[in-house]
Amino acid sequence: MTEATFAPRVFSGIKPSGGLTLGNYLGAIKRFVEMQGGDFETIFCVVDLHAITVWQDPEELKRATREVAAGYLASGIDPEKSILFNQSRVSAHAELGWLFNCVARVGWMNRMTQFKEKAGKNAEKQSLGLYAYPSLMAADILAYHATHVPVGDDQKQHVELTRDIAAKFNHDYGVDFFPLTTPVIEGPAMRVMNLRDGTKKMSKSGESDMERINMTDDADTIAKKFKKARTDPAPLPESLDGLKDRPEAKNLVDIYAGLSGMSAEQVIAEHGGAGWGQFKPALADLAVEKLAPISSEMARLMDDPAEIDRIMARGAERARAIADPIVSKTSELMGLLR
Repeated sequence: MTEATFAPRVFSGIKPSGGLTLGNYLGAIKRFVEMQGGDFETIFCVVDLHAITVWQDPEELKRATREVAAGYLASGIDPEKSILFNQSRVSAHAELGWLFNCVARVGWMNRMTQFKEKAGKNAEKQSLGLYAYPSLMAADILAYHATHVPVGDDQKQHVELTRDIAAKFNHDYGVDFFPLTTPVIEGPAMRVMNLRDGTKKMSKSGESDMERINMTDDADTIAKKFKKARTDPAPLPESLDGLKDRPEAKNLVDIYAGLSGMSAEQVIAEHGGAGWGQFKPALADLAVEKLAPISSEMARLMDDPAEIDRIMARGAERARAIADPIVSKTSELMGLLR
């Protein structure tokens, strides 16, 4: 078996914590939708096992898991074209995660910058799960022999770890069993920034709701937030070079590009020289056009949680059909009796 024999397959997931934002939509979900029905089999997951690396209120976690699934569906993920499920319904993730804990090296985990950022000065008080979750992320991907993973820049290091784990496993057991997964990083608004501070990433946990666009915001709220977004006094430049050292201006141009399907260069070509009194209302109108229908459909879906659960349960069945044989073969190669 060689790497060339792996069927092209995409896997990616979103953690259900704190609600979905425009950053999740432009950086992930919109790209997922565009990948459907193409050259790849597409598998999308709500990674609820990752959420419990920090304490979660059980009822809120259930609600948040359904909300992420509703965001996928409302944005255009078709459960007939893609496999959609929540991670904890498929035990292969946790099982392969443990097997990979025994393949990954402590030195590799110590290099993971996200743990350092999330743990801060209280690393000794964090859960072992928070420290080890990149190994579970590798299992999420490799349980399906996924060849490509669409990610943002902040997750690229974890895909590189996935490649390291796959390569070490293949080497240790003399096989070409796991693919060396390729991270897919592309698009103008991959890292959507805070509407109040263009140097900070848009976050679900920011202090003010005006910092972010929530995927559950209605049309009036979306328009209000963009019109009140922080900007500088100068108009839009005539070229992209003019956005250097103007983080809020660059962020709004990138968001416009991401929502419209244009490049940042095309946005500047169309709006260069415009004042914010002209550009921000245009951006607000575009955002309402693209996002308000998603918000409305999410609200409809959340009123019928049983339907969301049915879709995810069916997706989990399809996911298990792929993952279980891969994990069984992994165990066999390691000499485990099943």
